Amino acid sequence: MSNIKIEKFRKEYAAAFKALNEEWISTYFVMEPSDYAALDNPETYIINKGGEIFVAVAEESVLGVCALIKVNKPGIDYELAKMAVSPAAQGKGVGHLLGKAAIDWAKEQGAKTIFLDSNTKLQPAINLYKKLGFVEVTGFDSPYNRVDIQMMLTIN
Repeated sequence: MSNIKIEKFRKEYAAAFKALNEEWISTYFVMEPSDYAALDNPETYIINKGGEIFVAVAEESVLGVCALIKVNKPGIDYELAKMAVSPAAQGKGVGHLLGKAAIDWAKEQGAKTIFLDSNTKLQPAINLYKKLGFVEVTGFDSPYNRVDIQMMLTIN
């Protein structure tokens, strides 16, 4: 998988961004209104509000995606969200490359913290987040019914 490139969102990636996320969400949970808001309108919901979407591409195929959503809450700069890796590419480091690209970009923007919502059913994802430096936190509201774990990365 050494030929994987991480690119920033372009309109031609919108369908893959939606499809990859709908696939994992529908496999484990139920699509919720906040999912549709981000996936149906990624430019309006994420990019135009100061966030970014990262796309892992190899040989013209989208292998994975993730978003950083700008957050206007005290103590949180961005939310890492909508991370999805194609089942065929899972376990090959794609998620790590996406997470690292998102963190590096957030640092460039001057971010001090990145937050995420997840679910402990998604153990490979939780392990990835820990590997990237996220630690479990509590006390934040979530727009998702499926959330049973929240994590934060403090950027030095």
